[in-house]
Amino acid sequence: MKYVDLYKNITYMKGPILIVQNVKNVHIGYLAKVILPDGSYKRGQVLQVDEDKAVIQVFEGTGDLNTKDIGINFSAEPFKVEISENYRGRILDAFGNPKDGLKKERSGIFRDVNGTSINPYYREYPHDFIETGISSLDGLSTLIRGQKLPIFSGSGLPHYEMAIEIAKNARLKKENENFIVIFVAMGIKNDDAFKFYRSFESDNKLDKVILFFNLADDPPMERLIIPRTALTYAEYLAFDKDYQVLVILSDMTNYCEALREISSARSEVPSRKGYPGYLYSDLASIYERAGRIKNKKGSISQIPILTMPSDDITHPIPDLTGYITEGQIVLSRDLNTKGIYPPVDILPSLSRLMKDGIGKGYTREDHPHLAAQIAAAYSYAKKVKVIASVIGEEELSEVDQTYMRFSKELENKFMDQGMNKPLRMEETLELMWSTLKILPKSELTKLSKEEIEKYYG
Repeated sequence: MKYVDLYKNITYMKGPILIVQNVKNVHIGYLAKVILPDGSYKRGQVLQVDEDKAVIQVFEGTGDLNTKDIGINFSAEPFKVEISENYRGRILDAFGNPKDGLKKERSGIFRDVNGTSINPYYREYPHDFIETGISSLDGLSTLIRGQKLPIFSGSGLPHYEMAIEIAKNARLKKENENFIVIFVAMGIKNDDAFKFYRSFESDNKLDKVILFFNLADDPPMERLIIPRTALTYAEYLAFDKDYQVLVILSDMTNYCEALREISSARSEVPSRKGYPGYLYSDLASIYERAGRIKNKKGSISQIPILTMPSDDITHPIPDLTGYITEGQIVLSRDLNTKGIYPPVDILPSLSRLMKDGIGKGYTREDHPHLAAQIAAAYSYAKKVKVIASVIGEEELSEVDQTYMRFSKELENKFMDQGMNKPLRMEETLELMWSTLKILPKSELTKLSKEEIEKYYG
């Protein structure tokens, strides 16, 4: 990468933003190298050019810089990272460099962190499932290869624990396929980062993950880069090396807060809740890097995790995420208060691509009807519970009282799975049938007679 023409006339510096004047032949998107007095440097990118003035966004921040002591030069190449498939069990930073004290793998393969957009014509429709080990997801909101399925959580809910469990226990139906999880943690505390690593290490799961950590005290600009760097690795593994890749992004709310902070430093006009008007397109540039490509064996699936401020699902972050992705998993504070783990609220949760990766040839022929029956019965039980709160449970009909028992059984034996107790898909389906057996056969209107005869018992 060639850098030329050192510029010293820096007139403005705030947050991650620098302004340098009297530049020549510099354009938006150029890379910048901020040269420090000791010869080291920080990287940045040109955001705006106005005649001979260039606005630069410094990736590592400008907090320790002095405008009199630094110089800047530019390169016309995009920001690239050196990638390798030999980073299993390693911790990397936003620039793809090791954070674990071990040596950097030299491959000589460099890729643009912004990736290359997939032509919609060459996209292949997602199919087949990824088993997460969490029954309420696998049975009722199944993750499909190539899908974007976010988890909507709230402050204090166990979304980090769920993310780690999914990363450790996710698997494919065919064991002989190459499968890897890329786990991206953004804005986490140092002790959480240590806890995450130790959790994978203690369960001997490091060989199935690549970890990307961005700490809370890292510059906010790095928080905007790290998901793109991780997805660059994912694209290389999926489409060059034929891996099935699952990317877990947690927490996208921290990412969006960093985006708002950078936008404010650039004096941009704010939109909803102070976020920039391009929040939708920015999130789409991350989420839309998931998928499958025709004539390619690999795939990229995404589970973005975000905490909803004040548990508000209409907040811009979950609202826009819902438009871009194919479903959502919603965590319930009420279920968490009851001690149910994972506290997945199965009624507002859905996977829009679920129908294309379950059933005969994928999971089991009864799975689609079984999931629909569970959801319908639980929904009706919720209505019965409201009526019971008014007239008393003893005044309910015998059938409605049966639905009340079904609701408790579903919550206590199916939804309340407990930590570190992953189940296979076959076990999940059997557990779903065992809860339905509380209801009389006449209530199982979503299932066929053949399915009832075969599995009801």
